[in-house]
Amino acid sequence: MYISFSDIPGNHNLFLDYLYEFENVKDFYKTDFRDKEEYLNIFKKISDSHNHSRETLAAVLKDQYAGFNPSAKTQKNISSLNEKKTLAVVTGQQLGILGGPLYTFYKIITAIKLASFLSERYDEYYFVPIFWLEGDDHDFNEVREINLVNDSNEIINIAYDKELIDEDNKGSVGTLQFNESLDLFYQELEKNLRTTEFTAPLLEKIKSFYKTGNTFKTAFKELIFWIFDQYGLVIFDPQDSKIKDLLKPIFKKEISDFRIHTEKLVKISAKLEEVYHAQVKIRPINLFYSNEEGRYLIEPVENEFRLKRKRKKFSLEELVSLIESEPANFSPNVLLRPICQDYILPTSFYVGGPSEISYFAQVMPLYDFYNIESPIIYPRSSATVIEKNLSPIIEKFDIDLNELFHDPEKLKLKVMDSISKTSVDEIFNEASYKIENVLDQLKERLFEFDKTMSDAGSKYKQRIFHDLEILKEKTIDAQKRKYETTLRQIDKVVNVILPNSTLQERQINFIYFANKYRTDILKNIFEELSINKFEHQIIKLI
Repeated sequence: MYISFSDIPGNHNLFLDYLYEFENVKDFYKTDFRDKEEYLNIFKKISDSHNHSRETLAAVLKDQYAGFNPSAKTQKNISSLNEKKTLAVVTGQQLGILGGPLYTFYKIITAIKLASFLSERYDEYYFVPIFWLEGDDHDFNEVREINLVNDSNEIINIAYDKELIDEDNKGSVGTLQFNESLDLFYQELEKNLRTTEFTAPLLEKIKSFYKTGNTFKTAFKELIFWIFDQYGLVIFDPQDSKIKDLLKPIFKKEISDFRIHTEKLVKISAKLEEVYHAQVKIRPINLFYSNEEGRYLIEPVENEFRLKRKRKKFSLEELVSLIESEPANFSPNVLLRPICQDYILPTSFYVGGPSEISYFAQVMPLYDFYNIESPIIYPRSSATVIEKNLSPIIEKFDIDLNELFHDPEKLKLKVMDSISKTSVDEIFNEASYKIENVLDQLKERLFEFDKTMSDAGSKYKQRIFHDLEILKEKTIDAQKRKYETTLRQIDKVVNVILPNSTLQERQINFIYFANKYRTDILKNIFEELSINKFEHQIIKLI
C-alpha cells in the first residue's frame, strides 16, 4: 500500500513539486531524477571529470577499514573506486545514537538498492553505495536521544548524558567520546524495552558498539557495518586527515572568493522565497574552524576574518596558511558539505530526504562556482511498518490509513460514531439546522416591532451557537469515556504508526522492532522497501 506525500500533512511544497511537478522547480535543480534519458550523459560527465582523488580514495578507505573484516562485496566495492567507470550512490546522516530514527536505515537501503539497480541496467558503469559519516556535525542534541513505544503504549524518549545538554560548544560530534553516563542510558532503555527472547543478545551486541571510550562516530560505524556490510555498503569517514588534505583547494576557494558565491546564494534563496521557503540561512562563509575550545563558524569582518563569538581575528593569508598546514581543523557547513562530498567522491546520485532535497535547491549554484558536476538528487524511500498485532485492530474498526495520517483525532470520532447508535456530528448538525431556522424566523417577526430587537436577536443567536458548541465538546468527551476501551486500542495503533503526530520513521529507533522480532526484521524491511514509487509505503509484518 502507498500513500501520496501530498496527502500527508507537514511536507514542504518544494519537496512535493520536486516529486510530482518538476516543471515548477526546474530553475532550482539541474536534473529531473525521473528523466532516465539524461542518466548516461550525467554518468559520463562525472566519470570523465573525477580523476583527481580516485587512488587516494581507495587507499584511504582500505585504511579506514583496518580492524574490520568487510564482506567480499564491500572489498570489491572499495577496490573498484580506483576505476574510472565506477560511480558512487551516496547518502549520509548525523551520527544518531543507536542509528537515530528509522529513516537513517531507509536512506541506506535506498542507496544500496539503487546502486544495484543501476549496475544491472548500465553495463558500462559500476555503482557503489557509500554512506558519508557526518562526524563534523556539532548538534549534540540531535544525536543523543531515541524514541520508542513501551509496553504501556507510551512514547518514551531516552537520552544520553543530560548533563552535557547545556554546554554551548562541544565541537564535532564525531570525536565526542561516551562516558560512564552511558550506563544510565542503558538502564532507561532496558526498563522500557519489553523482555523478549531477542533482548539479551541484542543489547549485548549494541553494548559492544556503544561503550565508554568509543566515539559517536566509531560506535555508529560499527553499528551500520554490522547491519549493512553484507550488502556491500561502503562507510566513509570524511574527517580523515588525508581526506581533509584533498579538500584544501575547496577550503581555500571558500575563504578567498566568498563574496562571489554568497551573492549567487542570496539571489537563488530570494527567488526561492518568492514561491517556496529557503531551507538554510545563507552565511557569508560556509566553513568552520575547530580548536581546543570548540567548533566555530568563520565570519568576515571588514578586511579580516574571525571565529563567530570570538575576538581573535585572522588575515586572509593567515587563514589560507592554516588551511595548508592543518586542514583537519576545517569542516564544511550544510551548504558546503555536498560540494566537499562530490569533490572527493564520483557521486552519480545523492539519496536524500525531504529537507535535504529542499536545501539542495540552494546548493546548486555552488557546483558551478567550484566547477564540480552535480549528482542527481534521489528521494529516499519512506515507510511505516505495521506490526501484525495492529492489523486486527485496523480491520476491526475499518481504519482508513489515509485518514489516520491526515487527521488521527477526526478518525477516532469517526470510529466512535460508527459503533454508536447515533452520530454526535449528526445530532448537532441537525440541531444547528433547526435552531438556525427558528432564530431566522424569530428575527423576521421581531423586525416588525423594532429593528433594534432584531439586531439583539443576532447577538443571542451567536451566544446560543457558542453554547451549543460547548455542549458538543462535552458530548464528545462523554462519548470518549463511554468508548474508552475502543480509544485505547486505536491509540495503540496511532502511537506506533504516527508517534508524536509525526511519521514513524522520524521518531522510532530500530531497536523497538529488533527487540520484538530480532534484527532479521531489517532484512524483511530491506526486501519490502520499494525505491521507485516515490510515495509513502506501508509495510505490513506477517
